[in-house]
Amino acid sequence: MAIESWDEIRTAWHVARAGTVSGAAEALGVHHATVIRHIDALEARLGVKLFQRHARGYTPTEAGSALAQVGRVTEEQFAQLGTRLTGAGSGIEGDLVITTLPGLVPLLRPALIELNTRYPDLSLRVETERRVVRLEYGEAHLAVRAGSRPTEPDNVVQPLLRCPVSLFASPDYIARHGAPKDDAELAEHLFVVEDVEDARAPFEQWLLRQKPLPRIVFRSNEAAARRAAVADGLGLGFWYGESESPDLVEVMPSRPEWEFTVWLVTHVDLHRTAKVQAAVTIIKDTLKQ
Repeated sequence: MAIESWDEIRTAWHVARAGTVSGAAEALGVHHATVIRHIDALEARLGVKLFQRHARGYTPTEAGSALAQVGRVTEEQFAQLGTRLTGAGSGIEGDLVITTLPGLVPLLRPALIELNTRYPDLSLRVETERRVVRLEYGEAHLAVRAGSRPTEPDNVVQPLLRCPVSLFASPDYIARHGAPKDDAELAEHLFVVEDVEDARAPFEQWLLRQKPLPRIVFRSNEAAARRAAVADGLGLGFWYGESESPDLVEVMPSRPEWEFTVWLVTHVDLHRTAKVQAAVTIIKDTLKQ
């Protein structure tokens, strides 16, 4: 199929996603007549029916679903290519996409403030995902990850810091339940944790190995929700990068078996570009401080 058909394929993908001509037209910023013309032209060129038309909208046929999948993947690849190309310029400007885990955002806040202050032409975008974002596909300019050393080929991996982890409670929780004096007393306390089935952090794994297992009263895959639950007095919780604050009290200091390593990851194609190097330098400097 000729490259000239891309607009029509993209239209088919948006019709399949929206289920209506009007929805696709709004997403694409075109008139609904353009959407209908693209679909009709594709069906005529391919000689197959791509959609079943009905009163509620358009439902893709098997052929339509297959074509829509091509459109979705191609549009994503164009977006990823754009990220890589914009990172290749010599100026420190435009989008800078950083991917990290939600719980690491507080550690990055000083770096983000410094980047924004020093380079006002940068547009920062922080994407928090648990999946490993593919830097080689241009999904982000750099990644800040935790855990074992990343091993993807063609990535530049630098250790940022070994992050200490302590056990915290709120003053209200301590007033009601007291603070554990040693590991043996942990079984008498309530805990706030990450989703147990997906817990990969060393401190969470340590907790789950305790016998008897302490009572878990709150689970969330959102770090902000877990911190809020601890601050609200629901239970004890592990935390890191926490300065002195009135809503959290350290009840057990950090241990080596609770700590984890934070890594800075860039792709070799973008590593030496001006804005990626600016971000790398500021992130490393602020975390050292």
